[in-house]
Order: sequence, then C-alpha cells, then structure tokens
Amino acid sequence: MKENREIKSGVFADLFGDDEKVGKKNFLSLYNAIHDTNLKFEDTVIEQKKIPQAVYKTFYNDVSMLINGRLIVLIEHQSTPNKNMPLRCLEYYVHLLYGIVPAKARYKESLYKIPTPEFYVFYNGEKQVEKECVMKLSEAFLESQEEPACEVKVKFTNIRGKEGENLPVVQKCDILKQYCEFMEIVFRRQTELKEQPTNEEMQTCYEKAINEAISKGILADYLSRKGTEVKNMFIGEYDYDLDMQVKAEEARERGLAEGHAEGLLKGQQQKAIEAALTLIKEYKEVPEIAAKKMNAPLDKVLEAYNSVSASL
Repeated sequence: MKENREIKSGVFADLFGDDEKVGKKNFLSLYNAIHDTNLKFEDTVIEQKKIPQAVYKTFYNDVSMLINGRLIVLIEHQSTPNKNMPLRCLEYYVHLLYGIVPAKARYKESLYKIPTPEFYVFYNGEKQVEKECVMKLSEAFLESQEEPACEVKVKFTNIRGKEGENLPVVQKCDILKQYCEFMEIVFRRQTELKEQPTNEEMQTCYEKAINEAISKGILADYLSRKGTEVKNMFIGEYDYDLDMQVKAEEARERGLAEGHAEGLLKGQQQKAIEAALTLIKEYKEVPEIAAKKMNAPLDKVLEAYNSVSASL
C-alpha cells in the first residue's frame, strides 16, 4: 500500500517524467505547448530533479525538470482541487534547491544564481472548477499587501472533458491529448465498478480500459510496454482512497466509544490527529492535507508531528 502511494500521481508523473524511454521527450513536448516554443530534444539539456529524501522525507512532487541548467519547471497533476498549491509549490522548489545549490554557495559574498521556477497544475477530477486560473501565494496571507514581499504564481488548468480537450495546451501537445482521452476511458470504465469491488474486478476494469485505449491508438506504445504497471498504479490509488475512508470512519467510531460531551469531543479529536499522523508517516501526505482529510486541527497535528520527528 505504501509503495503505491509513493507513486504519487501515477500515470501522469510517469508519462511526463519518470519513464526512462519517453518521459523527458514527453515533458519537452508539454513544455513547448505551454510556451508555444519549438525546442528540439537533441539540442536541449533536460535533467529530472527529485526532492532529496535525506532532507525531507514527507514531500514528493510529481514532475520537476531543469532545462539547460537555467529554468526549473514543476508540474503537478490532481484529481482533487487544492487551493494551497502555491504554498506546496514553494515548499517543493525550496527543497529541490537543496539538491541543486551547494551548501557553501549560500554564504558567498557574490550573488549565486539559481534556476528560475515555473509552476503548473493540471487537474482532471470530477468536481466542477474553472477552466484556467492563476493561483497566488499572497491570497493566503493573513495581511494583504499591495506588492507582496513574497509571491508564488501557479498556473491552474482543468483538462477534464470536452472543454479540456479544446484548450490550446492540450491541442498543441499530442501526448497530453492522448492522456486526456485515456483518462476519459478509465473514468467511464470505473463507473461500471460496484461500490466495493474486489481486486479481481478492479484488475478487469483497468485491463479493459488499457486494451480499449491500445485498440484506438491512444498511448498505444506506452500502454503496451507498461500496461501492468499502469494497472497497478490505478489499483494503488483506488486502495489508498478507500483506505483513507475506512480510517476516517474508524477514527470517528473510536471517538464515539470513548465518552460523551467534552470527553467525546476530546476522544474524537485525538483519534483524528492519530489518523492524520498515519497519513503523514505511512503515506507521505503533507500535514495540511492530512489534517483536512481527517478533520483534525492543523495546529495539533503539527504539534504531534514535530514531537514525533524530534524523537527520531
């Protein structure tokens, strides 16, 4: 289960980043579509960058590439909208710099140049959201500023459905268009599943989706080569979501059994905090999202998490 969660956004992250054969080429195709450029793969130096896990073990970003040593592009894929993405992207960027900037460089008298960051979120969930927007870190500030002293801008794009298919970035990037078409097949096949499908039923569901896509020439080479891995990614994500629902229900039930009135509230809160810690430690979820999913107070979750981290 834990390994599946660490795959993170699964097919998207693999298709545009992790896949050794086509990941970087697909990324450059997407980059060209975003910027309306025509960079050639053979003339472009692309380095995949990962957050150093020795530095911070609870952060996993989807796609981050350094282009010609000057520009670092971070792309996140989501099926659930999250207004905190500017904050998360800032954290991703800072922790990526730990693996890029030499420690001594921070203390030099002369200016040390760092890669220019760009942030993008591609969304394909069921919830109806705006087609495109720019999310800003300053929107989260308790005190607004006319000229924010610190700003992060994240380009949010909804690629789901017919409207998504007609977006310029999707039309210009054939591999992204095929990804969207494949996901529509997956979504349609998922509606055929019963409420709590068996592992065998999920295997069959995703096998049908993969075979249908291949027969239509959608991501055919990729899915023919990595069909089993793709199927396991989907099953892992489904298991994770179901596991989180069960943990939330169990936390509530344990809290209910602990007493009434003040004792009841305290018991529910403690179990919610414990469930949030489980998400952080075992499933690498960020504290803010874990607290929200478990309906736990963020300050208490952070306090408990820091206490546990300090004892390690």
